[in-house]
Amino acid sequence: MSKILFSTDHEYVDAEGSAATIGISNYAQDQLGDIVFVELPQVGATFKKGDEFAVVESVKAASEIYAPLDFTIVEINEALEANPEQVNSDSMGAGWLIKVSLDNVDQLGDLMDEAAYSAHTS
Repeated sequence: MSKILFSTDHEYVDAEGSAATIGISNYAQDQLGDIVFVELPQVGATFKKGDEFAVVESVKAASEIYAPLDFTIVEINEALEANPEQVNSDSMGAGWLIKVSLDNVDQLGDLMDEAAYSAHTS
């Protein structure tokens, strides 16, 4: 059973064991406005918690996306190259950014559940 958790930087992590899907929260995409470009890293790249791993550009600004955990990228959402607006229309579904292998599943404990994240954003 997967579990969706959130970082204070508005990334979500949908984790199942040491596999996870990472993207930006619905709140984050709403704050950014219309997304026009997504720059994703290469498969196989490794990141430590706090590292910048992607850039999302909207009509308002470019925003860095930070690693909420230590991970290695196993897949990127290539559909976003042609359709970056999927991040707006379905940020936590078809608009996912990367799929990863977590280096340290214990770091999931540093993230917020949906109730805590909702309080964080209100």
